Amino acid sequence: MSGAMTTKSNPLLSEAYRIPFHAIKAEHVEPGIRQALADAQAAVDAVSDEVGAASWDNTLGRLDRALEKLSRRIAPLGHLVSVAETKELRDAYNNILPEISAFWSSIPLDPDLWKRLEAFEDTDEAKALRGIEQRHLNKTVSEFRRAGANLPAERKDRLQALQIELAQTQQKFSENVLDATAAWSLLVTDESRLDGIPEAAKRRFSARASENGNEGWTLTLDYPSVEPILKHCRDSELRREVFVAYTTRCREGEHDNRPLLARILRMRDEIAHILGYRGFPDYVLADRMAGTAVRAVSFERDLTERTQPYWQRDVQQLSGHAKSLGLDTLKPWDVAFVTEDLRKARYDIDDEALRPYFPLDQVLKGMFEIVHRTFGFRIEEKQIDEVWHEDVRFYEIYDESRTMLGAFYTDWFPRKEKRQGAWMNNFITGGPTQIDFAPHLGVMCGNFTPPEGADQALLTHREVQTTFHEFGHLLLHCTSRVPIPSRAGIHVAWDWVELPSQLMENWTWEREALDLLAKHNETGEALPKELYSRLIAARQFVGGWAQMRQLALGTIDLELHEQLARKLRRDAEGQPVSDELDAVQGNEVMEFARSRFTDFAPEPEFAEFHILTSFTHLFAGGYAAGYYSYLWSEVLDADVFTRFRNEGIFNRETGRLYVDSILSRGDSDDPDTLFLEFMGRNPNPRALLERNLGTL
Repeated sequence: MSGAMTTKSNPLLSEAYRIPFHAIKAEHVEPGIRQALADAQAAVDAVSDEVGAASWDNTLGRLDRALEKLSRRIAPLGHLVSVAETKELRDAYNNILPEISAFWSSIPLDPDLWKRLEAFEDTDEAKALRGIEQRHLNKTVSEFRRAGANLPAERKDRLQALQIELAQTQQKFSENVLDATAAWSLLVTDESRLDGIPEAAKRRFSARASENGNEGWTLTLDYPSVEPILKHCRDSELRREVFVAYTTRCREGEHDNRPLLARILRMRDEIAHILGYRGFPDYVLADRMAGTAVRAVSFERDLTERTQPYWQRDVQQLSGHAKSLGLDTLKPWDVAFVTEDLRKARYDIDDEALRPYFPLDQVLKGMFEIVHRTFGFRIEEKQIDEVWHEDVRFYEIYDESRTMLGAFYTDWFPRKEKRQGAWMNNFITGGPTQIDFAPHLGVMCGNFTPPEGADQALLTHREVQTTFHEFGHLLLHCTSRVPIPSRAGIHVAWDWVELPSQLMENWTWEREALDLLAKHNETGEALPKELYSRLIAARQFVGGWAQMRQLALGTIDLELHEQLARKLRRDAEGQPVSDELDAVQGNEVMEFARSRFTDFAPEPEFAEFHILTSFTHLFAGGYAAGYYSYLWSEVLDADVFTRFRNEGIFNRETGRLYVDSILSRGDSDDPDTLFLEFMGRNPNPRALLERNLGTL
């Protein structure tokens, strides 16, 4: 194709607010993204080539506009690879990914651009900046330095090559997990093996078998299939087979991720070393609340020590109940089954008893009403054609003055071409302009239990919590009033970003809130008082076990990147990078993880089934050396919610103050300052322990 592409010829270049997802095809990817990259490079070059005196508008402002436009054009592609992947789309994405990575890594390494930014920093205009503009300039300059702006040319070349290779390797890791998950299935022909599994799940398994032309029940590794097996199936051998298949994905064969573990860790450590940091955690945490690896490790150790007695209590009660069920010893594949059985025995409650009260539409309706009452936001659904799948729905969000703050898509159910888990992502970061308010745009995705036929999807209470969690992220994005996009919304410290999401989960435990979102799917009856009482009584059940699992993942994440990564890189020095080296060191990573998980396991066998080879949060996502942030943010959210509990969970004045001091503020100030503004004091970690663990 000759000449520059246009928005008419390629939907990836569309300027429309509602992204034309329905029109984007694999053939649009390479030409469209190359055009977007060329446009962005021309805009960046214009900053460097400007001959006039450096100013905000012709330097930092112009750079911001160029990079934000490129982000907006690339975001739909990354999203489609996550939710609607085809072979053609994957190939096109992988072909263009090195060019995308090269562009982003080149920005802070561009000597002319850096010189121009330094020139602006030294102007009277820059020195007179205050507030968010001053913070943005200071942080941008700091980010350039941290990313290697002052490195000699040969070190910049090596750094950029590493960043490109790392992006490709992480993408391959993610693809292997998706493919390994989709590749496994088990046809069960003896119905007695499914004894104990809820009938709704069995019907889904039967329907899947019929789709494949089989008689029986087909089990897969998407989580809505795995969960009912592990929680309810009385056949221990079937539980073992599914558990092992799920936890050992990508440990062998064509989707083997073990070699990639070593390669990713080595590259991350070398990047940190080139940039002058002791290790990857110090590099990552330099601009986060924790600040250093030492402080993050100290946080994990302190909370582990506090959690230990509760964990030991839970191990004892689960092991004891396992024996009462005829299991000589508690095995890894028995934990969910024994936990669910003991919970039902002790509290007369289980997921299936609650599920009819949580039809998805009612959960969303209730959640939107809670947000309206507490924060003043109104959410309205709109029917649109520009979607990537028939399950997708679209909503707009308005404030009390009827200003449209943003819009968002939802995509809740699993598909083979969709990655696992739940997440929120941003497409457009808007905010206040000189004229009006530019609306934000985002998406929430999940892999919830799908509906049966024309019936509604019925959620577990855990899935309800996940819905609220992702909506908390969405609110952080869509309600931001920071005028600089790169400091707005979810562009905050990683150990702060989970506060709004985890805070929202608290409403799913409150009686007044549940009255709005929990209605029986057939009768419309509210959640009965006695069922609610049992739900609350069971809230802290095996809380020590659950919290220790999070601590294990956070601790070992830091140790992998702090201790092992450095050793792997040093051991590899002087050797050519090869499949053999990656294979040997990949096994070393697996053994390191096994040995460290043993410290957090009731028996050594549990540590054999660690999830490193499918742990996309660490090896393909943004949580590398940052998984601790979930519990770090939980300390904050548990404390923040005490104010809502004390002043009323729907108290509009408290809600407005939260929006004004935290939710809408993005990265306009330090998180510690924002927390202090809302709470009037520093965080109190006791709130987390009291909420999650209770008393012994």
